[in-house]
Amino acid sequence: MSPASPTRERDTALLRENHDRIAEQIVGRERELELTLAAVAAGRDILLEGPPGTSKTTMLTAITREWGIPLFFVEGNADLTPAKIVGHHNPARVLREDYSAENFVPGPLVDAMQQGGFLYIEEFNRAPEDTLNTLLTAMADRAITVPRVGRIEAKPTFRVIASMNPYDNIGTTRLSTSVHDRLNRLAVDYQDAAAEEEIVLLRSGADDPLGARLIPDAVAVTRATREHPDVRQGSSVRGAIDTTLVAEQLAALRGIDDPDDERYPDLVYDAMIVALSGRIHLDEAAETTPERVLREIWEDRFILEPHRADPG
Repeated sequence: MSPASPTRERDTALLRENHDRIAEQIVGRERELELTLAAVAAGRDILLEGPPGTSKTTMLTAITREWGIPLFFVEGNADLTPAKIVGHHNPARVLREDYSAENFVPGPLVDAMQQGGFLYIEEFNRAPEDTLNTLLTAMADRAITVPRVGRIEAKPTFRVIASMNPYDNIGTTRLSTSVHDRLNRLAVDYQDAAAEEEIVLLRSGADDPLGARLIPDAVAVTRATREHPDVRQGSSVRGAIDTTLVAEQLAALRGIDDPDDERYPDLVYDAMIVALSGRIHLDEAAETTPERVLREIWEDRFILEPHRADPG
């Protein structure tokens, strides 16, 4: 086996340095970061498949910041036409002048190609088929041809990053074989409880005695929404962050600063209603309400098995 070239060794060392610096910004996503970074460093486009709130955007933001390139965010929906993603000619200037390249207003795809950024499309499977076909050309050829503008070639760091929620099939379409063939794929699931507790601590700053008990409780009830039989999709860690933040403000209003205060369980319940009731999606056949589901989860945590919610 021939030794690696000096250029390859430098690239490898730089990639490892990139990984180490990015990893410092992300909690509980070591494997997913490593695989995503390897794919984009290899020049590949990738589909990140997982529920909301699983650090997909955080990873991409950290990678693009480390590389010094822009991240262009697009929400996939039925209104995402090829003209919206590629760009259009300014109507007012066209009327005054003509269809010239100078009158073209680039969309996020062209911007990403010209600036060498990542085009990040959330809810990828909600985009119309003709829009996806436009992306196929950009992914396959790293270039597109825009009428009356000409051929636009992508810079080397241009990538298409797609994401979709496997638990949501309302208003979505099945991706074609051509789309799957041009995308690498990585399943991104929820972090474990310890990682989510660390995330909530970082985002909420609740490092006082009340927060020390509140954060594990908020994470526990939030994770329970993902397992309740009447819930089609539970809350992400954002629900636990908001439960903690709302509970801390409620505690201030009610004069609660001791986690052993007998009013503490009711404090958590009220915060859950505000933070979680809009984040859980019930099964269509379930004859219940988000409030009833959250009450059951709260009772499981604080009444049926209160030892799980004891401090420490």
